Amino acid sequence: MVHATDQPECWPALPLDSWKETYATLHMWTQIVGKVRLRLTPLVNHWWNVPLYVTARGLTTTRIPYGRRAFELWFDFIRHQLVLETNDGLVKTLPLEPRSVAEFYEQFMELLRSAEIEVKIWRMPVEIPNPIAFDQDRVHASYDRASVEKLWRILLSVDTVFHHFRARFIGKSSPVHFFWGSFDLAVTRFSSRRAPERPGADAMTREAYSHEVSSVGFWPGGGTVQGAAFYSYAAPEPQGFKDKRVRPDAAFYDRQLNEFLLMYDDVRKAESPTASLLEFCQSTYEAAATLGNWDRAALER
Repeated sequence: MVHATDQPECWPALPLDSWKETYATLHMWTQIVGKVRLRLTPLVNHWWNVPLYVTARGLTTTRIPYGRRAFELWFDFIRHQLVLETNDGLVKTLPLEPRSVAEFYEQFMELLRSAEIEVKIWRMPVEIPNPIAFDQDRVHASYDRASVEKLWRILLSVDTVFHHFRARFIGKSSPVHFFWGSFDLAVTRFSSRRAPERPGADAMTREAYSHEVSSVGFWPGGGTVQGAAFYSYAAPEPQGFKDKRVRPDAAFYDRQLNEFLLMYDDVRKAESPTASLLEFCQSTYEAAATLGNWDRAALER
């Protein structure tokens, strides 16, 4: 039997500077689509009703209830279109091509209305500096197909590794999901204990970090991180965590972000990117769980 980890590995290069304009535009498009799911689905613990999910063609909202109907929205990064499908057989598409966020927003909302889906979303982006309302954003208007296809292939590989990592844990664990707010793919493990409430935390943060977690994810980069990277953090962070030696050797603790980082380029150039990433996931989790006194015998296979 051939397993996913036995397949030849080829993780593409995706330098941040080569696609940062497309990245910024696609980020806003995913927020627009993601906010429809947020608006129409009931709150699930830790905001698990919010993210998108990696598919064999791109990213999906999964099924969204709408009265007696249901629909799904998904980004098809093979044909480069946004697809709307309903449970009564309706299929509509919106091409993914260079256009401003404002144009995308207007055409997307018309797409929903044409399917008799009426929904209002908050038009302001989240988790970015200097946000521009979606219907006013004519700054971001780039879409490079080749770069988006590379991102999608990276997400496919990372999603597979994260699912293997998730399978080792029998305690509470999140799905492997794509948060459109921060534009990252992540999976989170829980100790089962409640966490101390963070002073001054907003409602979203209180819900997200109501329990002790160890989280690992992939992010295309930005700000002080000038390239795609894998991250891992513990919340609350146990004493000694930042000084813990983790693997592989290229991993390091970023004291500004308060997270361990492993640059994507170091993983893709490794003899086995899958093994390298799994090593990062496992060693950073072990640091968090051991120093945080998790009941590992009860939580792990």
